[in-house]
Amino acid sequence: MNLPPDKMKLLSQYDNEKKWELICDQERFQVKNPPSAYIQKLKSYLDTGAFSGKFKRRAQESTQILRELEISLRTNYIGWVQEFLNEENKGLDVLVDYLAFAQCSVTRKALRNSRIVSQKDDVHVCIMCLRAIMNYQVTAGDGTLVMNHPACVNEITLSLNNKNPRTKALVLELLAAVCLVRGGHDIILAAFDNFKEVCGEKNRFEKLMEYFRNEDCNIDFMVACMQFINIVVHSVENMNFRVFLQYEFTQLGLDDYLEKLRYSESDKLQVQIQAYLDNIFDVGALLEDTETKNAVLEHVEDLQEEVGQLAEKLQDAENESMAKVAELEKQLCQSRREVEALRARTTGNEQVWALKLIKMCFFSFPDFPSPSTSPVPPPAPEIPPAPPLPFTKDSSSLVPSSSQEEAPPLPPPAPPLPGTSVPPPAPPLPVSGTTAPPPPPPPPLLLCCSLKAVKIKKPIQTKFRMPIFNWVALKPNQINGTVFNELNDEKVLQELDMNDFEEQFKTRAQGQARELPALKAKASQKKAPSKVMLIECNRAKNLAITLRKAGLSIDGICKAIQVYDLQSLSLDFLELLMRFIPTEYELTVIRKYEKEQRPLDELSDEDQFMIKFSKIPRLAERMNIMTFLGNFGDTVQLLLPQLNSIIAASMSLKASTKLRQILEIVLAFGNYLNSSKRGAAYGFRLQSLDALLDMKSTDRKQTLLHYIVRVIQEKYSDLTNFANDLHFLEKAAAVSLDSVLQDVRGLQKGMELTRKEFMRQDDSAVLKDFLKANTEVMEKLQADGKTAQEAYESTVEYFGENPKTTPPTMFFPTFVRFVKAYKKAEEDIQLWKKQEAAAKSPTHKAKRQQMDLISELKKKQLVKEPLIYEEKDGAIEDIITALKTVPFTARTGKRSSRLFCDASFNEESPL
Repeated sequence: MNLPPDKMKLLSQYDNEKKWELICDQERFQVKNPPSAYIQKLKSYLDTGAFSGKFKRRAQESTQILRELEISLRTNYIGWVQEFLNEENKGLDVLVDYLAFAQCSVTRKALRNSRIVSQKDDVHVCIMCLRAIMNYQVTAGDGTLVMNHPACVNEITLSLNNKNPRTKALVLELLAAVCLVRGGHDIILAAFDNFKEVCGEKNRFEKLMEYFRNEDCNIDFMVACMQFINIVVHSVENMNFRVFLQYEFTQLGLDDYLEKLRYSESDKLQVQIQAYLDNIFDVGALLEDTETKNAVLEHVEDLQEEVGQLAEKLQDAENESMAKVAELEKQLCQSRREVEALRARTTGNEQVWALKLIKMCFFSFPDFPSPSTSPVPPPAPEIPPAPPLPFTKDSSSLVPSSSQEEAPPLPPPAPPLPGTSVPPPAPPLPVSGTTAPPPPPPPPLLLCCSLKAVKIKKPIQTKFRMPIFNWVALKPNQINGTVFNELNDEKVLQELDMNDFEEQFKTRAQGQARELPALKAKASQKKAPSKVMLIECNRAKNLAITLRKAGLSIDGICKAIQVYDLQSLSLDFLELLMRFIPTEYELTVIRKYEKEQRPLDELSDEDQFMIKFSKIPRLAERMNIMTFLGNFGDTVQLLLPQLNSIIAASMSLKASTKLRQILEIVLAFGNYLNSSKRGAAYGFRLQSLDALLDMKSTDRKQTLLHYIVRVIQEKYSDLTNFANDLHFLEKAAAVSLDSVLQDVRGLQKGMELTRKEFMRQDDSAVLKDFLKANTEVMEKLQADGKTAQEAYESTVEYFGENPKTTPPTMFFPTFVRFVKAYKKAEEDIQLWKKQEAAAKSPTHKAKRQQMDLISELKKKQLVKEPLIYEEKDGAIEDIITALKTVPFTARTGKRSSRLFCDASFNEESPL
């Protein structure tokens, strides 16, 4: 056997029976005969002149020769097969000719002898030889040798007339596989057309259906037949052709016969029947679905229209709500200013009342010595000091009460208003009777606050080395008047257990456009026409197009402009006409033309219009006023919601106590991380809120924001709905306040221009009615613009930012992103909790196995696409094996030269 030493050692360990079996196998697979030997023997059987009394013996020999040839074609090396099929031997032609002879397709003279051959297995084995050849990538011309042979597939198809059900099943399996390769479906249909002519069928596939009905005792044949019908009908790309083939079998009674087979006990047959029914193309159902779809589309259009109407109503309601909120916020600001003014007056009144009370004490006690004349009394025994009395900074001296009598107690001062601080008590009056210089007046309250020393924060020493939180910290002198002046992050750290935070966020062990130059716009210089004409040619064409849109005569247009008639002239037309206000050059040409007293009839309509147009007094001002009048209402409706959104968003941010507490918690965690390395921070820039998502825990599973959200849920649950306090942030984030205020100023200039024009032309009813109706609207718009600017600047400064360098499009989106990230973190935490609970449940393991199975099936569907038949040896064999494993499923997508087998067996087969 010529085995290597290691294989010899392994063979010696087998028993004698196993050794003998291996030797027999070795002899069976050795190349015994060259291809020419088999070809010569088959040709001798085909030689009709050679038939004699020895025919029966030769028929038996032919079956054995075909079996050996089939084994050689399957097992020998590719060179042997190529030699068998080359031009010299033409083994394929010999096999096809022998198959034609063996299945009674010869002349009537040889009919008796061919019946003897057909009783043997020659047809079956011959088809298996052709099947073995089809598995090799042996080409001829532009395709495979077998597929291009003029009679090979036809003869295989004619083998369905063989009486052996096993042979017919083999033929159908092979034909089904050929259907699934490029160009194979057309070849199979042509073969059945040939079958129809040879066998005298009235309809194609008639004999096939007859065998299908009659061979009900052979399940393997019925399975192969049902599989072939499914593939030949549903493996075509054209849907109309598929319906045609489907109807062809329906006419032959397939549907009725399948109804009878519903109760078959064969699972394999039921699988193939169900695969056909699943692939069936029901035109009636599709038509019904189309009608239903049209009705659904109409309903969708109605719903979309309804949604559009609801969206408009929602927008109107939202604008109305913004206006109400902005108005309430303005009233709140006015009330606060009034409270501050009242508080200032109350403080002054208290000081005056205290001075009057001191004077009353002097008059009530006549023996009380005058502070300017009384001598110095002798030292008196110590007595408790009198309660301190308030004083005024205008008094030159303070007079104490008598040492023997006690002054009646003063009434308590009025309680301070909410949000104010109580002033410190005045120093006690001196008890001696000597004249003493008055104490210095107390500093104002605001001065005290501004000079208040900022408490120095000590660095926090952590047990582990913590990562650096990349925020932008504020210095102590930058937090005066901001929200951070009201925060106490040290108190937050005292309330929290930071050991868990350190465990989760400690650091791991460490080995430790060129700016393009600005393009300069060059003003196009218009050259004066070489000949005298009123309007340049292109300008005249554009003016003619514009005048046609008005639908009025030249005189009608000019008259409407003089009386500000916006009913006759549309706003779009006026904006186009603004471009044709005469230039200085055109006015000069017009004057020159009129000075020459030349007739106007010689001019075109555009030139005549330009002459009359230029004679309207204050033409530019009138045109500007008319466009202003037409645009005023829409502009106001556009600007008011934007101003209201700025007011509402700004004031809601500043008034939210929950937001302040969340910023306090962020400040505490930031200082805990950074203070030992960078020193303690007293505040931070708002852009630092985005950095909460960048800081990852040690296991990289959560961010700092996730941890803060978890702390808030556990320790400060009342803060979780802080976003409800913030109104219209997204709308305010889209507003360019500078542009809006510029538009408001533009409207104010237009209003002033309109007012001046009305003073010159006070008989204009249009201007009078406009000013009467819109003066208050303009004043309100100006007030809202001022309020929006003040509210926004105050809020930006309150959060430690610079309003000059921080527009609303930069300020509000910071909070929008923070709110969205906060809600996303809440969802993540909720999901993690559910996953942890599910992992602990006993059914989790079974569900996990099911999910793994589904994932594996998806992977199998995503494996490489099956190759076409011509590209790989063994493709036909693999298709046949695969179809026995999984029934064929039709694809509605385009078939592009690929096998149509189900993707689930692609990974297991070498296709």
